[in-house]
Amino acid sequence: MDISHASSLSKTDALALRYGEDAIPAAGPWNDAIALLASHRSIRGYRSDALPDGTLETLIAAAQSAATSSNLQTWSVIAVTDPEKKAAIARLSAGQKHIEQCPLFLAWIADTARNERLGAEEGVTLEVLPYLETFLVAAIDAALAAQNAVVAAESIGLSTVYIGAMRNNALEVAKILGLPQGTIGVFGLCVGYAAPGVANEVKPRLPQEAILFHDTYGTPNESKLRADYDAKMAAFSARNDMTQDTWSRRVIGRMGKIAALGGRDRLVAALNAMGFPLR
Repeated sequence: MDISHASSLSKTDALALRYGEDAIPAAGPWNDAIALLASHRSIRGYRSDALPDGTLETLIAAAQSAATSSNLQTWSVIAVTDPEKKAAIARLSAGQKHIEQCPLFLAWIADTARNERLGAEEGVTLEVLPYLETFLVAAIDAALAAQNAVVAAESIGLSTVYIGAMRNNALEVAKILGLPQGTIGVFGLCVGYAAPGVANEVKPRLPQEAILFHDTYGTPNESKLRADYDAKMAAFSARNDMTQDTWSRRVIGRMGKIAALGGRDRLVAALNAMGFPLR
């Protein structure tokens, strides 16, 4: 959905699509940018059409405009367009064909190597590099940057989907991308034009009451809220031919067994091997 379509929705209509008619929050100020955000959906099928000249650079400008902790800028991104590389990454990422279909695949990298090189050139040991906090900052920075790129892409009529499965085989992906020590691919992003017939509905989210607390954490009415949401997701899944029909089943299926991690249970070892001791 491009911004012109998204902005044609009223606030009430946009929020009804996201939460359902019975759980529309009492949102206040509204504009076209918020309407675009509320209309987001993941697209898993792409045309092969090339993107307009300069699109990549525009998306990266948006990405670099995101907040970055202490301006450390501990992230990088690799634009992957080579069909063989995309096919290899798809194979390592649970065989997701849309990685091969999309004209642009962005691999987002948690990157402390650049700052380590800076320290070496300046003759200074950066003592915080081995610590978990440093990796966490890099991963968060990458996520903030990528989300800016997603919003920018959707505002110009492009579609996207994140690829967390790139972490299934982090070391093999690192070899394909030529990553040095102190870097790791934290997720990928498909960018392109949606193929005919693959645009799905806006997926319902938990009601705000389930995730928004005031002054202290609380779980009042959580069981009922979850049951109501499960009913909405069951209806959504039936309309969109999805197999796991409720949110509760989705959570259990994704978090109930180690096998569901698809190899990401070895991620700490991969991080250690890639130069992140995580002290």
